[in-house]
Amino acid sequence: MESRRERAFPRTKHKKVDITSILRKSWYHLRLSVRHPSRVPTWDAIVLTAASPEQAQLYEWQLNRAKRMGRIASSTITLAVPDPDAQRIGSGAATLNAIFALARHYQSLGLHLGEQVETTENGSSGSSVPHEESNSGDSTEPMVRFMGKKHILLLHAGGDSKRVPWANPMGKIFLPLPFLAADDPDGPVPLLFDHILAIASCARQAFKNEGGILTMTGDVLPCFDASTLVIPEDASCIITVPITLDVASNHGVIVASNTGILTESYTVSLVENLLQKPSLEELVANEALLDDGRTLLDTGIIAARGKAWAELARLASSCEPMIEELLKSRKEMSLYEDLVAAWVPAKHEWLRARPLGEEMVRSLGTQKMFSYCAYDLLFLHLGTSSEVLDHLSGASSELVGRRHLCSIPATTSSDIAASAVVLSSKIEPGVSVGEDSLIYDSFISSGIQIGSLSVVVGINVPRDIGGMADDSFRFMLPDRHCLWEVPLVGCTERVIVYCGLHDNPKSSLSKDGTFCGKPWKKVLLDLGIRESDLWNSVGVQVNCLWNAKLFPILSYLEMLHLASWLMGLSDQNSRTLLPLWKSSRRVSLEELHRSIDFPKMCTGSSNHQADLAAGIAKACINYGMLGRNLSQLCQEILQKEASGVKICEDFLELCPKLEEQNSKVLPKSRAYQVQVDLLRACGDETTASHLEHKLWAAVADETASAVRYGFKECILESPSSTPTSADQNNHFDGYVDQPFCPRMVKVELPVRIDFAGGWSDTPPWSLERAGCVLNMAIRLEGCLPIGTIIETTEKTGILINDDAGNQLYVENIVSIAPPFDDNDPFRLVKSALLVTGLVHENILVSMGLQIKTWANVPRGSGLGTSSILAAAVVKGLLQITDGDESDENVARLVLVLEQLMGTGGGWQDQIGGLYPGIKFTTSFPGVPLRLQVIPLLASPQLILELQQRLLVVFTGQVRLAHQVLQKVVTRYLQRDNLLVSSIKRLTELAKIGREALMNCEVDELGKIMLEAWSLHQELDPYCSNKFVDKLFAFADPYCCGYKLVGAGGGGFALLLAKNAESGNELKNKLEDSDLNVKLYNWEIHLDN
Repeated sequence: MESRRERAFPRTKHKKVDITSILRKSWYHLRLSVRHPSRVPTWDAIVLTAASPEQAQLYEWQLNRAKRMGRIASSTITLAVPDPDAQRIGSGAATLNAIFALARHYQSLGLHLGEQVETTENGSSGSSVPHEESNSGDSTEPMVRFMGKKHILLLHAGGDSKRVPWANPMGKIFLPLPFLAADDPDGPVPLLFDHILAIASCARQAFKNEGGILTMTGDVLPCFDASTLVIPEDASCIITVPITLDVASNHGVIVASNTGILTESYTVSLVENLLQKPSLEELVANEALLDDGRTLLDTGIIAARGKAWAELARLASSCEPMIEELLKSRKEMSLYEDLVAAWVPAKHEWLRARPLGEEMVRSLGTQKMFSYCAYDLLFLHLGTSSEVLDHLSGASSELVGRRHLCSIPATTSSDIAASAVVLSSKIEPGVSVGEDSLIYDSFISSGIQIGSLSVVVGINVPRDIGGMADDSFRFMLPDRHCLWEVPLVGCTERVIVYCGLHDNPKSSLSKDGTFCGKPWKKVLLDLGIRESDLWNSVGVQVNCLWNAKLFPILSYLEMLHLASWLMGLSDQNSRTLLPLWKSSRRVSLEELHRSIDFPKMCTGSSNHQADLAAGIAKACINYGMLGRNLSQLCQEILQKEASGVKICEDFLELCPKLEEQNSKVLPKSRAYQVQVDLLRACGDETTASHLEHKLWAAVADETASAVRYGFKECILESPSSTPTSADQNNHFDGYVDQPFCPRMVKVELPVRIDFAGGWSDTPPWSLERAGCVLNMAIRLEGCLPIGTIIETTEKTGILINDDAGNQLYVENIVSIAPPFDDNDPFRLVKSALLVTGLVHENILVSMGLQIKTWANVPRGSGLGTSSILAAAVVKGLLQITDGDESDENVARLVLVLEQLMGTGGGWQDQIGGLYPGIKFTTSFPGVPLRLQVIPLLASPQLILELQQRLLVVFTGQVRLAHQVLQKVVTRYLQRDNLLVSSIKRLTELAKIGREALMNCEVDELGKIMLEAWSLHQELDPYCSNKFVDKLFAFADPYCCGYKLVGAGGGGFALLLAKNAESGNELKNKLEDSDLNVKLYNWEIHLDN
């Protein structure tokens, strides 16, 4: 008999999830949505639930910090909502309460709740309910309509984090998780919250233009490609994943229909039933088993869209009486059992018997719930301390950043295990840290020994504890222990807290409860402590670590001594320490949770981060070559409101000395950028803007010097000066005295399309680091579209004509000098005359030139038109004057020409036009800059396949490369690590693409193009726009890859079809569409 689930869930080979790729793709999308939300939609609001008003205050601080750090768009509303009266009401009721609180928050901001909604009679931003609807009694409808259009991300982050007690002060959702931290070493430590935001940002697309809500939990990181998420219209949806039965027996299970949407990576089907911690018999009875013996796990990720979301918002708008009823009855309503059951008819009878069940069935029961099963979703649960360390120690070195924003001593003065994770911490000499331990947000002074598999968070051990000498103090944290500090309201000292890594604070004394890894009975016996010392016998509470009054509030030194004693490590007699412990004021983990001084904790953390950033920045200036991102570090330093600006001013005073000491090796452009960043941090925008002009001039000077040593001096000296040796290779000597001889040269060149590696060719990157570009020369509509004709004339002077009808006669050639006006249509030819040396030679004393140029491609094409036209003019000028017209010399001269013009740019465009066919080009930094062009011998099969599958399409969108270029170059000069790693990856893609083309693997080229396009958007989100996104979405079903050529922003697009048939189909679809794009016939230009 055929399995019921076989059609919907075919047996698939389980693939290992590539967490690194998934997270990196998600982070690309998150940053894109934050930097360009009008193009890549982001959340209208992000809401966190909290256990108490105090915790909500902490969460608000974290949300504001996330905005400042670029994790959340400035347009997104953020809100932390505590449970009413700090009493647990369950995740379902907390969901309704959070939605209601968000609506009230919108009202408090004075926002209208709909197009028909007006302000009150006095014009204030009070009630936004229109008079007619107020009279009708249905005052909630405007709010429901308003909220129904919004896109909300709701994260359940309340609770007391008993199983990860050291994360209790910060909130488990904000615990450190340094995945991909190495991508941005000067940025903040990535938190679990940040990764959840990244995954969730990709899910935003699933709502399209309908409003909706996505709810997630704060102790799980679901690693999957959320960009593929499908949420059916006007329905709710729960994300599921196939799981083995042993795991399912402790979690929620979804029973889904055997019909629905089936793809290679996911299935969408109707939910038929919900099971909680089912036995095997229940799974069989409810037909919940898949054909491979697994079942569907409820991941806790739930979405509602369209009408389903509107009905949920309507229920939330009237939830106050429901919540009051829960508070009075001290009952809870679960999101995962109660609320979602309202969308599953099979659960309605069960739900009606639950608290508020009747109301939920009546309000939500008409809508459906679907299951989105992501086959390869990986669930990273961080529910216990050991799970957190497991995820850090078991991950690859590429994924986990083990040293981030930290100050650690030399290996000869400390013993810090290579596998230890040290984040936002300063460690002094004389400290040891064992394998796979986590140190976060701490200052560890000499004399501290931390064992293996231990967690230390928020610890600040003073250098001089109680006046003791440095070498006399010792404190050891054993293997598999946790140590943290908590500031309490009304306490001067921060309380030191500790427990064993595997201690479960919820486990009772009478069962398997432990403290510091030992059973409670042994702890009490060894230390001479009685139960009554720890627990109050009054009441019905279960005696456990959570409510044990263990932790004394004393001086820091006394607390450390008692910590050693309680952990069973102290050599001192219990007769001395036991009375001290008994007589002290002591608190439990539960009391700590209720008494944390969150403002003090936030201020302390900010100051600690600022001090670390200041130390790193100072070391970079004093000892380094300015390799750190000082702009980013200054953001942290400025969080010290009292002294942040003064610190930056002190750094600014160090800059002249730094330039003097490193003038031979430190590029001036980088030194200027550091000063610009520090000036802006100090609030001196006027001086910073003035200095930026020097910065760009320095980039041009450095480029000219790298291309040809002494070239800058040559082009700027007076025409009567003696020629420098740098220009003698153009062989102009003796030409002056020759009689006039008519000459004419014509240079025609192809355009270029690039596959990968762009930006690595651009100064100052290419002057300091190797560049690699893979591109191809092509003809358009059967011809070479770019060219020039240059003729000698008996009449002196220069006559310039272009294909736009512009004409200019320059009588006195020596009048040509930079800088040129941006609107000067002849600055390209003028710059070419300069770089070829004609302006500074006597060659044109007795004759003149007539120069005609054309470019038969649309303006702003992205095909390298400007650079290739410059190459044509330079090559023509060198030909007519018998100069060095070699392609390499021309390419390097054009690099300088673009700096003179003020447009900037790299070498790949002129290389693309000067050298035929497909080529892989590498540049080697140095003086002079060296280029190595490697032609790819394309087989007839490869050429045919590219001709059939690659569509060259003009988008109609005009783009100006220099606008994008200035932003990217500025980020490079700032040493923006995300930009540096992106360009490095682009060079790797160029190498991979070369191998793919040599092996005729065109599909692999498509993948490379897609990743290159993502990286280009990482470099500048404005390299695309809504029209381009629409074009690529239209082409996506037919393509294996696509990208804009060049710097992006518009111009031409490359669409690589899956096969020849798809290419023809896509071509016909585009011609019949309303996109109004133009498809060009093209062919590879194989011979110059």
